[in-house]
This record gives sequence, C-alpha cells and structure tokens, in this order.
Amino acid sequence: MNTAIKTVKTNNFTMQYLEFGKGPEPLVILPGISVQSVLGSAQSVKGAYRLLAGHYKICLFDRRADLPPEYSVYDMARDTAEAIEAIGLDRVNLFGVSQGGMIAMKIAIDHPQLVKKLVLGSTSARITDEQFHSLDQWTALAKEGKATELYHAFGKALFPEAAYEQFREMLTETAKTVTEEDLRRFMILANGTQHFDVHDDLTKISCPVLLMGSEDDRVLGAEASRQIAEKLEGRPGFIFHMYNGYGHAAYDMAPDYKQRILDFLLND
Repeated sequence: MNTAIKTVKTNNFTMQYLEFGKGPEPLVILPGISVQSVLGSAQSVKGAYRLLAGHYKICLFDRRADLPPEYSVYDMARDTAEAIEAIGLDRVNLFGVSQGGMIAMKIAIDHPQLVKKLVLGSTSARITDEQFHSLDQWTALAKEGKATELYHAFGKALFPEAAYEQFREMLTETAKTVTEEDLRRFMILANGTQHFDVHDDLTKISCPVLLMGSEDDRVLGAEASRQIAEKLEGRPGFIFHMYNGYGHAAYDMAPDYKQRILDFLLND
C-alpha cells in the first residue's frame, strides 16, 4: 500500500486518508462520491493537487471503512469531523466537492471551531427529487452489477462530451476492476444523499467561503450553486465563481481551479 495512505481508528469506526504536502497549515479535501475509492489513484491525486501541496499539508479523507446499510450525509459529516479531530487537526482549511461539499457544509455548520476557511465545488445544500434522479439511476446499475454501464453513465454526467469521449476507453478498462464490495459501497453512499438539506442552516457558517459551480453541471445543476450563493451573498470573505464548459467535474477539468483555491486560502 502507498505509504502516504494512513488509517485513523476511533471508538466508532476506521477511516483511511491520503496525506501529502509540505505546508504548515492543514488542508482537508473531501472528494465526491465515486464508483471506487479515490485512494486507489493516490499518485494521480497527489499530482492533481501539487500546486496546493507546496503550501499545505493535505489530508484527503475517504468515507469510513465499515459502512452501515444506511449512511446519510449527516452521518458522513459526523464521522469525518471525528476523524479530523482524531488525527490532531484543528482550524483546518476544508475543501469539498459534490457530495464532499455537502459533508463540508455540514461540518462547517456543526463544528465552526474546526474550520478556518471553506471551499465548495459543484455541490448542493439540498437534494431535490430531480437531483436524486441521476443518483437513483446509478444505484440501479450498481444493484444489477453493471459496472461498465455505471462507469459510462457516471462519466457522461460528470464530464463535458469531448472529455468523456477522451476518457471512454479508460472508463471501460477501469470498470473491469470493480468489485461487488465497490458496488455495495457506492449504493450506500449514493442513497445517503437523499433528503439532504442544510439550506436554511447555511447562515450558521461563520468562516470565509469560496464557492465554485458550473453552468453546465448535469449532475446537480447550476441552480444548486446559485441557491448557496444567495444565502451567503454579502457576507465578509465570500467569493462566488461559475464556470462554463467544464461540467460537474470542473474541479478536475478547469485549468485555473487549483489556483483560485490557493489565492483564496492565502488571502488574509
């Protein structure tokens, strides 16, 4: 196993996380839902965040290892906050995308003392029936064991068409490595977003916030980002930026995305 992948054990669960970077301050990254854990692509993750790793000690957390049959985003936020504190971190810069952004918002609401600055990407403060429809379609494919179809449905939703075509063969090959346990975990995590709603509690977030969304987000929609912005608009330290042309996965596709995060974090 990659030595950068570590395990934190609490009285309630075990959770793995990827640690890298040289900076004195902690930056905690919470990825979105994926068919397989992003920790399996640790080297790619480290490469993607090398700009930030030059300034921060980065800890990218997976979800807990022993998922119960039902596991809501609220549960994920509770456990992630516990894991962050268990490894001795305090006043962290917190960056969450998609479902990870939902977890990050809930942590910032419930544990304001834990979060110094908050970065949110392609996320939503409340999951509507329409938004959950895509997730429901994905879980149906996972339940049927159709890993290849799931990976392609996932890719089509996350990436712009040109990028999806570029990744098509890679998605097919990666799907061959998917296990029954991967599919089981994916279903639990996807179902955990249903009924998530912290919209009315967003004003409880006390730290500076950088929010980035996408006009062509085919997973959660552009309106999800705008609704968060409406609740946080006008407060000190709030920055809002919308991309267009990079899809839901703008956090991976937009060339200036990491620089925007760095500028926000370094600006006092």
